[in-house]
This record gives sequence, structure tokens and C-alpha cells, in this order.
Amino acid sequence: MPTLSQRIKRTALDLGFNLVGITPARPSQRLDAYLRWLDAGYHGEMVYLAREDRLARRRDLNVILPGVRSLAVVGLDYTTVQLPAGIADDPARGRVSNYAWARDYHEVMIPRLEELAARVRSWLDRPLAHRVYVDTGALLERDHAGQAGLGFVGKNTMLIHPRRGSYFFLGELLLDVEFEYDEPQTGVGCGTCTRCLVACPTDAFPEPYVLDATRCISYLTIELKGTIPPDLRPLMGNWVYGCDACQIPCPWQRFAIQTHESAFYPPDPDRAAPPLAELLALDEAAFAGRFDGSPIRRIGRDRLVRNACVAAGNSDLRVFLPILAALANEDPSPLVREHAAWAAERLRVV
Repeated sequence: MPTLSQRIKRTALDLGFNLVGITPARPSQRLDAYLRWLDAGYHGEMVYLAREDRLARRRDLNVILPGVRSLAVVGLDYTTVQLPAGIADDPARGRVSNYAWARDYHEVMIPRLEELAARVRSWLDRPLAHRVYVDTGALLERDHAGQAGLGFVGKNTMLIHPRRGSYFFLGELLLDVEFEYDEPQTGVGCGTCTRCLVACPTDAFPEPYVLDATRCISYLTIELKGTIPPDLRPLMGNWVYGCDACQIPCPWQRFAIQTHESAFYPPDPDRAAPPLAELLALDEAAFAGRFDGSPIRRIGRDRLVRNACVAAGNSDLRVFLPILAALANEDPSPLVREHAAWAAERLRVV
């Protein structure tokens, strides 16, 4: 008869996850490094990361779920399609990180993790306490995933599986149940490779395995709510939501597996590389309609148009001048007006 560990792993795969491992509910082994990262200010405006209540959860998972014994960590591939030649580098288009090309992964993963918990509950002769997270809780999830055997943390701080690369989402199911546990992978890593560090347009890695989020394009386009530092804007290229620059050159990506999850496939190239003219013309209603069900909806219309202004300013295409001038003078958002004025001035001196 299969063990409880074997049953939960088989069920996770049946539910559509591609990776699953189980690890004891212990504090992250990288907690001290994380605290040093916070002390250096590399978290920027993400002040919630340094809140004492969140740090308490990271130090002791019982604060999250009293009596917790185990974490089942799952991975779900999101590699889909290669964009047609010239699309991603077209200066008239914005560029979106490939994880956000279609449906919001939270909506895909959370119900499946809840279903996994329900299955576990049905196997037990007692009540089950559980908690589900998909990058929303106070967990250092990449470290826990590594302890569960799902890969190793690379120099770009991403979790890398030696047979899948790093294009997969992580989710966690905290349980008050003991299992047979997996071991971390050993004998694999980045070696002397530094391709990811060299590829970063904004020099966001002060050293290997350390990310200065305040210089990261993903942070600047998603997490930063206010003004993008002017000195970083010219380095951002045409990224308007997230960035894949440090993942694309990684040698392990040659093993990335195309996902079977249809929800992650873009319906057309415009979802992956939307025309900047269309983004610059968005009002609140158009933004809500276009990005309903997409991860992009979380940043709101103003931040997306802010990002599009920066991309347009980096395009060398003076065709954007009229709409940028109009945004600079008339947009209701001060954030948009500021970045539109910068972009228009940058194009005028091309």
C-alpha cells in the first residue's frame, strides 16, 4: 500500500502540478541571509517584508499554522511558446515577463492546492489543519522548495531545477501531518557561470546570489508604486511588466519543459508584447477590460502606463511624441504625467 508521502505526491501530479516535494516545517536555512538583505535596504519600498509579524512567521512556521509539521511544495511549469522573430525586440512594443502572458497563476494553483488538502483530509481519521500559499505568505519559499528537493537557488536568486530550468511557479501546502521527507539536491549548481549577472541591464546583483530589488526591472515595473529613478529609466529597454533578462541566458533553461497548462498560453503575441501605442491610450475602463484575469491587473492602469511611457522614451521612435505630449499635459495621474514628460523630452533629443 502506498505511503502517505507517495499518495500526496501522486495526487499532486494528478492535479496538474509538475513537481512536488515534502520537507519538515522548519525555519528557512537562509533566514540570516534574508535579514542581512533587509538590513542592506535591498527590499526598497516593500516595507511589509521587514514587518516584525512577518519575520516572526519566517522564524517559526507555527505562527502561521499552530502544530504545523510539514510543507508540501509544488511546482507548475509556465514555459509556453517562442515569440515570432522580431516581436520581443520591436521598440514599438512593450515587453511582458513570460509568466504573465495569460491567466493569473494564483487562480490556477490555489484551488488545486486546496483540493490537495481536501484529499489529504479524506485519508485521515482526524481533522486536518492546513494553510495554502502561492507567493503570498511569509515564507522564504525558494529555500523551502530547495529543501524539498525541487532545485537549487542560482546566482540570479531564482530556484533552478537541473532538468527544468527556472520557469515554474511555486506553491506551498502547510500541514499538521508528518510524512516521509525529501532531501535537497546535491552536486548541482551554477559553478563558475555568471551569464545571468552579466545580462542584467541595471546591474541589480551586487554579488552572486544577492539581488538589489531597488535596481531590478521587475521591482521597478511592478512593486514600485511611485517614480522610477531617472537614472534607471534608460536601462529598462521596453520592459513594461516584469523582466526575464537574468533567466533567459541561464544554461539550465535549455531543459525547460513546455507546460501542459493551457491557461498560461497567450492568446496572441499582443499579450506578450503589447503595442505601446495601445498601452499609452488606456483609460481605467479599457485597462480593466483588457487585463481582467491577468497578473498585470495588480499594478493598475497608472503604473502600467507609467512603464509604457518609459519604454516609449527608450524606443527612439518620434511617432510617440504626440501621445506622450498629450499625456504629459492632460493625464489625470501625476505619475503618468511625470514619466510622459520625461519620455517626450528624451525623444526630442534623439
